[in-house]
Amino acid sequence: MIITRTPMRISFFGGGTDYPVYYREHGGSVLSTTIDKSCYITSRWLPPFFEYHSRISYSKVENVASNSKIEHPSVRACLELMGIEGGVEVHHVADLPARTGLGTSSAFTVGFLLGLYALKNQMRDKHALTADAIHVERDMLQEAVGSQDQASCAHGGFNRINFHTNDAIEVNRILAAPSRIAELEQHLALYFTGFSRTASEIAKDQLKATPQRLKELKEMHQMVDEAEAIVTNPARSLDEFGSLMHQGWQLKRSLTQKISNSSIDEIYAAGLSAGALGGKLLGAGGGGFMLFFVPPAKKGALRQCLKNLLCVPFAFSNRGSDVVVYEPEVAYDKSLATDRSEIYAQRS
Repeated sequence: MIITRTPMRISFFGGGTDYPVYYREHGGSVLSTTIDKSCYITSRWLPPFFEYHSRISYSKVENVASNSKIEHPSVRACLELMGIEGGVEVHHVADLPARTGLGTSSAFTVGFLLGLYALKNQMRDKHALTADAIHVERDMLQEAVGSQDQASCAHGGFNRINFHTNDAIEVNRILAAPSRIAELEQHLALYFTGFSRTASEIAKDQLKATPQRLKELKEMHQMVDEAEAIVTNPARSLDEFGSLMHQGWQLKRSLTQKISNSSIDEIYAAGLSAGALGGKLLGAGGGGFMLFFVPPAKKGALRQCLKNLLCVPFAFSNRGSDVVVYEPEVAYDKSLATDRSEIYAQRS
């Protein structure tokens, strides 16, 4: 049995990384951190004594006759990539719901791939794991996604992630005193807006708009430099970080009409009126979690103002995707699967 734990992430600033056409020509960067909210995936070889070949348990349960019949797209694609045709049992649970802007989909793909490698008694470094997850989501599943979620979830930590024009990905830890990082963490508040969305659908609209939004994307990219300079310089006020978040959100929401809506705009305006200096909707847009930068002394006023929304406490985490349980199993003789099929066929 293998159990993996993969963190979710919060992205503060970035330009171009969710727009492959853009960053393959211009490059891109993001400033992001993983948090203490994770998805957990249990994987094992399924003993060949059940009527079904594989069992996949997530928000629904699939009992399938072959791995090609699995409906969960990431599970099916990961098994195909790893060349696994034998029966498996997979269980997924998470600290927070999917489709909320915290990179949960990529966290699942990264964690499941890591578990499959462990199941085959193989290791995979974080750069290679990132590349595998990107290949599954972008190439095999043809999803309109970027590369930052996979890199952040695989590596973990508070990082600047650079995406080069040759598709190379560089992950650099932000070098700042722990007290400085803790101070930034204390200025953040996370609220669930109650709306869900599919990131790839919104990203498709963003991709179409890319040629007309090069100026905005360049500005978003430059904000990563400024944000890093603020965090790493203890002489600068972190309030500048909040103001920069406000500017970044105004830019992002201007890219397409689907990124924000009247309800989200009302939530953001209410947050500012309660003392927040800035914020952003996490992920592709359309719903999910709203992150506010707010002085600690005004967090109470913000909570009162947004009392109809769920406030989710969180902390930064340096942990990337890892194997938390590794208990290799003895493989069953393949002939047992054939015997099983014949015996159950006689009973039907």
